[in-house]
Amino acid sequence: MSTAPFGFLRVGAACPRLRVADPEWNATEILELYETARGRGVQVLVFPELALTGYTSGDLFFSLTTLVGGAERALERLIRATAASRMVVTVGLPVAIDSQLFNAAAVFQSGTLRGVVPKSFLPSYKEYYEERWFSTARQALRSEVRLAGQDAPFGADLLFPVEGEPGAVLGVEICEDLWVPMPPSGSLAIAGASVFLNPSASIDLVGKADYRRELVRQQSGRTISAYILANSGVHESTTDVVFGGHLVVAEDGVLLAEGERFRRDNQLLVSDVDTERLRVERIRLTSFGDDAQALRKAYRRVPLDPIPAPTPHRLERRVDPHPFVPSDPATLDERCLEIFQVQTAGLAKRLEHTRLARVVLGLSGGLDSTLALLVAVRTFELLKRDLGGILAVTMPGPGTTERTLASARELAFALGVELREIDIKAACAQHIRDIGLDPADRSSNTYQNVQARERTQILMDLANKEGGLVVGTGDLSELALGFCTFGGDHLAMYNVNGGVPKTLVRRLLEWVEGRTSNASARQVLRAVLDTPVSPELVPLSADGASPQVTEDLVGPYELHDFFLWALLRLGASPRKILFLAEHAFAGRYETPVLRRWLRLFVERFFDQQFKRSTLPDGPKVGSVSLSPRGDWRMPSDASKAAWLRDLDEA
Repeated sequence: MSTAPFGFLRVGAACPRLRVADPEWNATEILELYETARGRGVQVLVFPELALTGYTSGDLFFSLTTLVGGAERALERLIRATAASRMVVTVGLPVAIDSQLFNAAAVFQSGTLRGVVPKSFLPSYKEYYEERWFSTARQALRSEVRLAGQDAPFGADLLFPVEGEPGAVLGVEICEDLWVPMPPSGSLAIAGASVFLNPSASIDLVGKADYRRELVRQQSGRTISAYILANSGVHESTTDVVFGGHLVVAEDGVLLAEGERFRRDNQLLVSDVDTERLRVERIRLTSFGDDAQALRKAYRRVPLDPIPAPTPHRLERRVDPHPFVPSDPATLDERCLEIFQVQTAGLAKRLEHTRLARVVLGLSGGLDSTLALLVAVRTFELLKRDLGGILAVTMPGPGTTERTLASARELAFALGVELREIDIKAACAQHIRDIGLDPADRSSNTYQNVQARERTQILMDLANKEGGLVVGTGDLSELALGFCTFGGDHLAMYNVNGGVPKTLVRRLLEWVEGRTSNASARQVLRAVLDTPVSPELVPLSADGASPQVTEDLVGPYELHDFFLWALLRLGASPRKILFLAEHAFAGRYETPVLRRWLRLFVERFFDQQFKRSTLPDGPKVGSVSLSPRGDWRMPSDASKAAWLRDLDEA
């Protein structure tokens, strides 16, 4: 779309240098920031509360001709000066109507005053005295205003939809409106607003910026919106208080960008907000739509012109290449602990319910089975059970390397669990003869799947014999790609890893390795982490190494995890996924490489759905899940054609 390609709308929050009670000076500073924003492709720009006069003008607000009239003349100047651009600009100023004065925000575009939104809630406590000068929006006597030589809608019931962009609808609330128990943005969101502009004048005290930031972030999450707050800066009067110029952009509960407080020069914060993602999320969360039934108020829609998108279109926001893995070490530590707790709680409940004394799992010496064993050990510790109840089974075959076999043996010994070693080569050879497979075949899917299914048969039968439960080891990334054998490692009685993507499996093992006091276990975990991911299902090369490296076969897991997140969490099309991946992995993968692996991901994701339709039980650990009983209900025979066409058009 012309305004918001892939849904991205570029927004700006600005804090200009200010002279209290000097509208002309303030208009000049605002225009300087406007030009800077224009150069950066900003499409929607918001300035602070009462930016044309200064919030701290006090009883000078009663100077209707000099100050209030001066602000109106300054607004008229701004509208004329920005007429050649389709940028939407929101500026705070006092507005006199009849015998009332309002703290308001003017929204203008293309030389036209589109609407004026008065403040709904006026603080009159502690250092605030707004009711001394202003009336509230609900006290307004009319719904239209003559301002800056133009007639425009007036009221707190205004929505500003951008023409041609169903996900881009602007709403305005002013400072204190956000701080009350039921902010206007709540009802505005239900009525359709998805991008909120908040001209603000919130003083800075110890700890207040943290609270303000969290307030903006939480409200963006509660309303499933983008929220842009522009706060007054240090050039307001400092007679009794100081303003820090706090600029914040948040989207659906995530802080996208934040300015530097207490700067003395003009400051502009720019970010791209994803209105398409917000629209998808609102449709997905049916309770959001249900809330519309409680809406008692009618809202007026004031259309805005389409706004040309920045060219070239390079995102003004960070796209995390590893969306499942927090980059902040403290957050990652907390996330790993929580995931581990979810996994162990799930397995503990299943064991208590089934009254089974043992668990059985295949231990290959790879990442996934190692994590599953660690979860089983921790679960037994929580249940105060003897670790002898855990039966780890390593089943070497024609492709098993000495490295992974040694890791399996050493890990079981280090953790104090029982290990049984059952060589499957003879059983597989017998089965190959029984089904008439060419004995020279050493690489076909049949040859490889024979081994996977033989291992699953052993685990299931051992579980029956020992009175145990088979714990699955396959992860979320393998489920997305269908990189598992149907009726083989695809099956289990409870899969503790089914909700964990491969990129996070590795981090979880690193987390355990960094926290354990078991030196032997730590050494084995390091060896497992250093081993390339491989199914080890074809005979070894002459040097004893596996010729199979999973990421050579299906592509880098970090890419597939990114594709999975964008498809399921953002509802993104293949073209948008490619666009995001180009930004996230800039300098690491060229576009043809990204396109190649994305195409493979789409093909496998659709073709392999039948495996996900028959998944064993297992706990959901994050916002992305492929359980057919929970988050992802997809027909096994859905066509991939439309998605591939979309990618080919990119």
